[in-house]
Amino acid sequence: MLDPRSEIYPTIEYRPIQPSDLEALEKIHLALFPIRYEREFFLNVVNGHGIVSWGAVDTSRSDDRRDEIIGFVTTRMIAAKDSEIEDLFRYNSSRKDLTLVYILTLGVVDSYRNLGIASSLVREVVKYAASISNCRGVYLHVISYNQPAISFYKKMLFKLVRRLPLFYYIRGQHYDSYLFVYYVNGGRSPCSPLAFVKMLVAKFWTKEDHCNPRWARCQESNTLLSPQTNKRIISGDNTRCHV
Repeated sequence: MLDPRSEIYPTIEYRPIQPSDLEALEKIHLALFPIRYEREFFLNVVNGHGIVSWGAVDTSRSDDRRDEIIGFVTTRMIAAKDSEIEDLFRYNSSRKDLTLVYILTLGVVDSYRNLGIASSLVREVVKYAASISNCRGVYLHVISYNQPAISFYKKMLFKLVRRLPLFYYIRGQHYDSYLFVYYVNGGRSPCSPLAFVKMLVAKFWTKEDHCNPRWARCQESNTLLSPQTNKRIISGDNTRCHV
């Protein structure tokens, strides 16, 4: 464990998560999150099956654990039309292939907190999203009472675009979710004047019903691994922020 009074800071490097990280990844998720992820989720992460991830390692360690992950972020590419924020990009109706990067999990072990590791991991995600020409943003959900996480993403310049009522179901109680977006490659906030004008034009020229955006029509699901669902069922004692 790091001594916070020490003037010696670790050397942190970032790399893709790999099969050898499986055990450590499961252990950290179990320690940090109330969600009990299925084995299939971890196998998909370490083997890169539909999930792009980054791990943080402390290369300054002198023992054989210098390549053991101490932080991570896992993401999945989502078609914009299949996301809860499809309507925010409807103004660019000529593009049917727009995508988004969805942050599934982000965490740093307690002994390495407050060193900027989570911020660096999120910046890796944003850089990756920006490198994909048809990607328009990075988005994620935060439970409404998780103020540390809310403050963190605001500090990282994510935009709070909407509140999803009754999104989480934890120990018999419903909680709302905040949905945050970081726009890339010309993606614009719905508050942008240009985006607003384009949305009005798109509405004028299409007969498609825009009154009920896709995210509001989703039904409750108990799937933990599908970011497209409008509800999350979580079992556990808390939903601490580990960034």
